[in-house]
Amino acid sequence: MTKENNTEEQVNCEEIAKDTTKSDVKENKLEVALAEEKTKAESYLENWKITQADFINYKRRTEQEKEDIIKFANSVLILALLPILDDLQLALESIPDNSNNLQWIEGIKLIERKFNASLESQGVTAIKTIGEVFDPNSHEAALHVDGKEGIVIKELKKGYKMQNRVIRPAMVAVGNGNKQ
Repeated sequence: MTKENNTEEQVNCEEIAKDTTKSDVKENKLEVALAEEKTKAESYLENWKITQADFINYKRRTEQEKEDIIKFANSVLILALLPILDDLQLALESIPDNSNNLQWIEGIKLIERKFNASLESQGVTAIKTIGEVFDPNSHEAALHVDGKEGIVIKELKKGYKMQNRVIRPAMVAVGNGNKQ
């Protein structure tokens, strides 16, 4: 081996080492870039999942609101009709006992029953009052009278619920704890 061959081998070795170092550096940079891109992709995927869940919740909430609007769309009309029913019931209560068998009175009673049936078909029900524990969510206390404390003694005006939601609280007299 001559000096020239020896030098040539050294140059080749140095070139191979440089190429190896360059490829190692390139691979290292590529691995770092790949790791960064994987992190970004995971972040994007997580954000997409959150957005998708938010959208599903939004859709469910709007559907529920739409159903509630449909259910209670008639509540304003029903509230306007309830005073008429109150007056009809008061008129029927004031009929003397000896006149109860007259045909026109039976007709009025039939009208009142049909009125109540129509309300029931719309999901409207009367709130139970007399003998019940006073509930501020469904009763409105107008008077305190002698009787068992916290118990509804008398109904002054009927209350109504629509689809289990109070549309008009019952006006009642509540016992004050004094004996009758």
